[in-house]
Amino acid sequence: MDPRVRKLAKVLVHYSLKLKKGKLVKIRGEIASLPLITACYEEALDLGAFPYTDITIPGNEEYYFKHATPAQMKYISPLVRNEVNKMDALIAIWGSQNTKHLSGVDPKKQALNAQAKRPLMSKLFKRMGDGSLTWVGTQFPTHADAQQAEMSLSEYEDFVYRAGHIHAADPVKHWKKVEKEQTRLAKILNRVDHLHIRSATTDLKMRVKGRKWISCHGTENFPDGELFTSPLEDTVEGCIQFTYPANYIGRQVEDVRLELKAGKVIKESASKNLDYLKAMLNIDPGARRVGEIAVGTNYEITRSTGNTLFDEKIGGSCHMAVGASIPEAGGINKSGIHWDMVCDLKKGGEILADGKVIYKNGKFTI
Repeated sequence: MDPRVRKLAKVLVHYSLKLKKGKLVKIRGEIASLPLITACYEEALDLGAFPYTDITIPGNEEYYFKHATPAQMKYISPLVRNEVNKMDALIAIWGSQNTKHLSGVDPKKQALNAQAKRPLMSKLFKRMGDGSLTWVGTQFPTHADAQQAEMSLSEYEDFVYRAGHIHAADPVKHWKKVEKEQTRLAKILNRVDHLHIRSATTDLKMRVKGRKWISCHGTENFPDGELFTSPLEDTVEGCIQFTYPANYIGRQVEDVRLELKAGKVIKESASKNLDYLKAMLNIDPGARRVGEIAVGTNYEITRSTGNTLFDEKIGGSCHMAVGASIPEAGGINKSGIHWDMVCDLKKGGEILADGKVIYKNGKFTI
């Protein structure tokens, strides 16, 4: 096993989750990510926790979306409902044998299933927000993800582990430094009312007064590097053009542009998979609202890889999520989706807070 895998598992279990003896922890991932699943399981067990695994088989997921009846799509197992209420911690490991395995699926079926899962998502977000469920999501480098990133596997492995500073003697020391700086920025942002994001293709205004800015420094996503909040739901106005392809549930939409009025997406366009974008935005009333606005701060990530975990953290970018708000930040919007889309701000982009420039050309100026 690559020693970086075991090192990452240690960081996830001890730093990100701060897992304790006697806690019930679920470790979820596709079979392609088995080495990291195993390493996390062993680390959690040695700690004295109660780990269990949920290993996804991609072929089953594809068959389900192509052949399940509407009744089956709407059915939520009582076992899953119980799990959402009972587990103390969750490690979600992303890494696929085929990043496009759901490309042939009817988007309306995916939307129907997402709508059925909305109560579960709301419960998960609530527990994450109140601290009763700790969680972390991370990437295991696979051939498929490397191909999507247009890298060799060894190049992609280096990219993944460098983004998390796993190459460093003490990765946690780096993330604690990030926490200190971003906590400083969050304190300033928490005093802001009006936020204005603009670039050559984006002009977006919103209010954030009373909402909480959260520093992300490796405790929920790993690698990490962002500051986010949930804007006041009915205040987002203007347009935003997303720079990178937007990926969600195995589908990719390119050149997404959204126009918003009174906090709601009133017009959407895309050069690829527009039907899928529309289907997701129409799954429920909350899907056209903005659940999150954020700034990416990981300058080890310098390019898009078609993977939202990394793309939304790109140093010099911002991202916006349509759908469910994150209660931890004070948001109240509910939806069956939470879809992050990324906009580059490094070339001429800026963010104004109450009329003053606080961010320019991909860097905070405060």
